[in-house]
Amino acid sequence: MPEPRHAVVTGASSGIGAAIATRLLDEGWRVTGISRTAPVAAERMGWIPVDLARPEALRAALAPVTGADAVVHAAGVQRSARLGGLSTADGELMWRVHVAAAEVLVDSLADRIPDGGRVVLVGSRTMTGVPGKSQYAVTKAALAAMARSWAAELAPRAVTVNVVAPGPTDTPMLRDPGRSATPPVLPPLGRLVRPEEVAGLTSFLLGPEGGSTTGQTLVMCGGTSL
Repeated sequence: MPEPRHAVVTGASSGIGAAIATRLLDEGWRVTGISRTAPVAAERMGWIPVDLARPEALRAALAPVTGADAVVHAAGVQRSARLGGLSTADGELMWRVHVAAAEVLVDSLADRIPDGGRVVLVGSRTMTGVPGKSQYAVTKAALAAMARSWAAELAPRAVTVNVVAPGPTDTPMLRDPGRSATPPVLPPLGRLVRPEEVAGLTSFLLGPEGGSTTGQTLVMCGGTSL
């Protein structure tokens, strides 16, 4: 019997990351979760405790990972403020978690991803710009640029790199006091995106049917971008 495919998933303890990790486990993947707190499904996966707001600690923490058929960066944090009230510290925090951590994660594991492997970065529909979310938006927009660059670099090895960009999703982040300055707006479809739906799209990109999709940003927003 072949060994199960192995996925490394950041943010596996909550929200979209937890939904992706659970989906992959249910599909028979072996999952290594990376998060600050223990995942709910910790008994079903390997867990590497890392605070992704300190990406400099991530490279050493990844040393025991011998290979990864898929790498998913789903860790995230959101702080909101309008011009005149922007916090440099908040902007730096989001950059570290969203961009710097993705950079260290994929850079560290690139040589351990086999030919035909997969990389998915969880972005946001907000990347196109939303009032009050400029600092958050720029960190998510950066993921699309990195994904396209990496996709071109890794194409000769048939390794795909894509961004999944959800709109308002029903996760604890949506209720974080740090984003209270920009309350969520219900999408035109009349409900929030479910984390399980984002996990389903991610699963497609990680599976055999996703092998020809690379360098793309796939938006799932319930019609918010219409």
